[in-house]
Amino acid sequence: MRLKDKVAIVTGGTSGIGRATALLFAREGARVAVTGRDDRRGREVVAAIERAGGRAIFVRSDVRLAVDCRRTVEETVRTFGRLDILFNNAGVFHPHTTVECTEEEWDDQIDVNLKGVFLMSREALPAMIRQKSGVIVNNSSGWGIVGGDAAVAYCASKGGVVLMTKAMAIDHGRQGIRVNCICPGDVETPMLPDDAKKRGLTWEDYLKGAANRPLGRIGTPEEIAGAVLFLASDDSSFMTGAALVVDGGGAAD
Repeated sequence: MRLKDKVAIVTGGTSGIGRATALLFAREGARVAVTGRDDRRGREVVAAIERAGGRAIFVRSDVRLAVDCRRTVEETVRTFGRLDILFNNAGVFHPHTTVECTEEEWDDQIDVNLKGVFLMSREALPAMIRQKSGVIVNNSSGWGIVGGDAAVAYCASKGGVVLMTKAMAIDHGRQGIRVNCICPGDVETPMLPDDAKKRGLTWEDYLKGAANRPLGRIGTPEEIAGAVLFLASDDSSFMTGAALVVDGGGAAD
């Protein structure tokens, strides 16, 4: 098992990529702290991990709040004794151009997608520094590398995650900590149908766009989780400051 005896925090771990990653981390031997704002879904993920023989806890947490981020790390370390992996996955998306985007929608995306990564990392890093080891994986986006239509705040937040990842890698590499980010393309999560609806598209029309990409389809949460596992494990031991694009070829097209 690639994460045997490791302890991981997965933010936004109650659905989509976060849920798939939490389950995969547990199967690979990690003890997992799952965070999110939905108690019912959080308990369901923990129950699924425990049914498979793993260990997990749910910490109700809002990554926009420093006090919640601090409590998440404290509860994880108190329960499992250490912290080895942080997957900053929590994210939101409101599709709008600059003219259409409200201040509230801008703030929500920047606060969750970018500030949340900063706050969680700030709380997790001291535990990793004490151990002289640790891995942080940030969830950016293919649109953190290239621009996207009607997504100005989302692109700004995810582009910020890419450069924050590089800066953190430079700052903490000598302390034994690796920091990388994953840049998914369209993935079949609850966020995608919601995006289609907000854009006035049917799900079928949305999928037609994906058919034009090199691999001809959208991804699954499990496919992204596999790439996150690679970055979180020793398989990527000589990688830090990298932005790994996993998008079916969308950014290359």
